[in-house]
Amino acid sequence: MLKIIKSIKILCYNYSMENKIKIGLIGLGTVGSGVFKTLQNFENIEIVKIAVRNKNKKRNIEGLDESIITDDAYEVVNNPEIQIVAELVGGIEPAFDLIKTAVQNGKHIVTANKELLAKHGEELFNFAEKHNKVILYEAAIAGGIPLIMPIKTILAGNKINKIKAILNGTTNYILTKMDTQDASYSDVLKEAQELGYAEADPTGDVEGYDAAYKITTLATIAFGKRVKFENVYREGITKIRPEDMKAANEMGYKIKLIASAELNRNGKADVRVHPMLVPISKTLAHIDYVTNAVSLSGHPVGDVTLSGPGAGEFPTASSVVGDILAIASEIGKTDYILPMMRCGHSENAQMIDISLTENKYYISITTQNSMGVIGRIGKACEENNISLASIVQKEVGEGNCAEITVITELCRELDMQNVINIFNNDPAIESVNSLIRVQI
Repeated sequence: MLKIIKSIKILCYNYSMENKIKIGLIGLGTVGSGVFKTLQNFENIEIVKIAVRNKNKKRNIEGLDESIITDDAYEVVNNPEIQIVAELVGGIEPAFDLIKTAVQNGKHIVTANKELLAKHGEELFNFAEKHNKVILYEAAIAGGIPLIMPIKTILAGNKINKIKAILNGTTNYILTKMDTQDASYSDVLKEAQELGYAEADPTGDVEGYDAAYKITTLATIAFGKRVKFENVYREGITKIRPEDMKAANEMGYKIKLIASAELNRNGKADVRVHPMLVPISKTLAHIDYVTNAVSLSGHPVGDVTLSGPGAGEFPTASSVVGDILAIASEIGKTDYILPMMRCGHSENAQMIDISLTENKYYISITTQNSMGVIGRIGKACEENNISLASIVQKEVGEGNCAEITVITELCRELDMQNVINIFNNDPAIESVNSLIRVQI
C-alpha cells in the first residue's frame, strides 16, 4: 500500500512538473527582477527564458539561472515552449514588434508598457483578438493599485463618468517636497534625481507625458470608448512656484498634477493632465510623495478611491504577476480565455477640446503699484464673461510692484485665455506668473 501511495505521489509530481505554465520575460530591470523573485513562490510557473539588454551584467538575484538569459528578445517570443510573455522594457520599439510576434506565435501577453498601450493599444488588442490571445496590463496604469480588473469585473455594472487621479509618483514627490519645504521646483527636482525618484531626463514625468499615457488607457476602459492619446490635453509642473504653493495653502488648497477624465451630458469625453488646486476637503489633496490614487465616480457605486504605491519593484511586480496567474489559471480549460478582460470597444470617444471646457482658475499676477490696476483686472474679466470669486493684493514689494492673486468662478477656457492675452499686453501688468485650474 505504501508503495502504491509513493508511486501516486511521484506520478502527480511528474505531472505537475510537465504541466507547468511556461513564462518568458523581456526585461530584468527593477520590475522584471521583482516579477522573477515573486514568481519563484509559485510551483505551477516556470520561467524558461529571460531577455536582457546586457547579458554580461552582474545580477545579484537569488535563484537566477544564468543559462536562461539571452540578449536576443526574439528568442523569447519565438520559443515554442513559452505560453505567456511578460514585456517589461517599455517604449514603442522593439516592444511593439515583439508583442505582435509573440501573439502571432500563439502566446498571451502581460505588459506594463503605458506608452505603447496609449499610442498603439487599438492595433495590438485587435491583433490579439484576431489570434485569440489576451493582453493584460494591470501594471501599466498605477503600479500596484488594482484598477483594470476591478473596473472590468466588480464595477462592470457601473456607468463610470468621472476620473480624478494622481498617476505619477515623481511629480507628486516633487510637489509634496515643494509644499513642505517651501523649495523651488529646480532644487527639489535635483534632490529627486539624486534619490532615484526622477530620471536623469525627467521630461516624461514632469511634462505630464507619463500621466497622459495612463489616463488615456484608463479612460478608454472606464468609458467603454477609445480615447485617442493625441486628443488628450497635457501640461506639466515645471512652472509651479513656491509662491503658488503658499498661496494655495492659505486659500485651503494643495497643488497636485491631476489626470482627469469626464463624460459630459452629451457623452463627450474631456480627458487631460495638468496641475490643479485641489481643495483640502478632497482625498487627492492628501496623497503625498510617491503614492498614487484614483478616484472614480459612477452609478450606482457613487465615489470610490483606490490608493497605493504607483511604482517600484514589488508593487508593480504584484500587478504583473497577478495578470500572469489570471492567464495561467485559464490555460487548458477553455478555448476562449478571460472574455471579460478582452477589449470590447467598437467606437472612438468624441473628445472635447480644452478651449471649450469650463473651469475655475487661480491666477497670480505681478503689477505696478498704481491706481486702478485691480479695476482693470476686474474689467478685463467682466468683458470676457468671467466672475471673480476672490482677489487679494499682497503688500508692495521690490520695484514698487504688487502680487495679486485671483480665483475665478466657473468660466470658459477660451474666455480665460483671452483675458490672459489682455493681461500680457497691459503696460501696468509686469507679468502673469501662474495660471492653474481649480478642482471643483
